[in-house]
Amino acid sequence: MQYPQPISKLIEGFMRLPGIGPKTAARLAFYVLDMREDDVLDFAKALVNAKRQLTYCSVCHHITDIDPCRICEDNGRDQTVLCVVQESKDVIAMEKMKEYTGLYHVLHGCISPVDGIGPEDIYIPDLLKRLQDDTIQEVIIATNPNIEGEATAMYISRLIKPTGLKVTRIAHGLPVGGDLEYADEVTLSKAIEGRREI
Repeated sequence: MQYPQPISKLIEGFMRLPGIGPKTAARLAFYVLDMREDDVLDFAKALVNAKRQLTYCSVCHHITDIDPCRICEDNGRDQTVLCVVQESKDVIAMEKMKEYTGLYHVLHGCISPVDGIGPEDIYIPDLLKRLQDDTIQEVIIATNPNIEGEATAMYISRLIKPTGLKVTRIAHGLPVGGDLEYADEVTLSKAIEGRREI
């Protein structure tokens, strides 16, 4: 059976979101139809406002509603440490931890030759410009622990090390509460590499 065109368009819209297949998109579309009109209008307004009012910080490229962002403007943060992450959501995750007090640089992706993404397609050139300022003493690379994230980390490390800056990589391994028997070989390998004396 064919859906009426407005529902079909709504389903197509939801299917553009990552991880949303046809069944989930249809379920979401029908859920929206059952919502009160005021709630639907508020939801639509929130989508439009997020798209129109948010931008990327001209310094670190984190998503923000002011430029430079609040993190870059905060003089109370450690100006000597810069954490390099792949996406803005990584900054948010780090900030929830409330232990890291340095600055950030968001790459907006990682090097992936298979997908045609090279170093010039993400914010690596901007990172190198930021490092010309003598304030930063350590760069923490916090890219994801997958093939692309590791390749990006190695590439950045090779570019920065000759400058004499300290370059570190976040540790990877077993999660707290995790069982060895359920861990894959790469995770176990990283856990062994990242071991420390107790």
